[in-house]
Amino acid sequence: MLRIGVLGSGRGSNFAAIMRALSDGVIPNAQVCVVVSNNSSAGILELARSHGLPAVHLSHKQFADEDQFVQALLALLTTHRVNLVVLAGYMKRLHPAVIDAFRNRIVNIHPALLPKFGGPGMYGHHVHEAVIASGERISGATVHLVDEEYDHGKILLQQTITLSGEETPASLAEKVLRIEHQLYPEALRQIAEGHISLDTP
Repeated sequence: MLRIGVLGSGRGSNFAAIMRALSDGVIPNAQVCVVVSNNSSAGILELARSHGLPAVHLSHKQFADEDQFVQALLALLTTHRVNLVVLAGYMKRLHPAVIDAFRNRIVNIHPALLPKFGGPGMYGHHVHEAVIASGERISGATVHLVDEEYDHGKILLQQTITLSGEETPASLAEKVLRIEHQLYPEALRQIAEGHISLDTP
């Protein structure tokens, strides 16, 4: 059984897509156990509450130092017996201690075809601006494992789209988000069914 802990900072549209897939029985043997956000007003928390899920605001600002925050986050995930951490628009870099505690059990979705257009600063509209500026005609989304480097972990699943001749960062973002909502639940389905291995060589 996948016991999923979701970390997000924004409205939670990918989380909503995952919940729809779970509700429809698309992702077997899986459940979301807790939703955590560093932003007290994040839509993802309200969405979690609407599904009757534990929704926890947990921020560095609530603690005297980073170590206390890390210990609180790990304790929360342990309490809910989380065995897969799903990043859904989480805008904070995970501490190495969290990555180590959930080695090969943290997944993220990136709005481009990694290893292209990843790394520090490559998030949100910055990604789409870079794709268009490069002249690329193909973009997409990537589900990958999280390690200590930004957008570096093992690629699990990708889906592509073709850019139009009139593409803007906003129109590309909309296209990519639509396929993210298909790709993330599909990746979780394949993980739950054992078709995707999270273990790295």
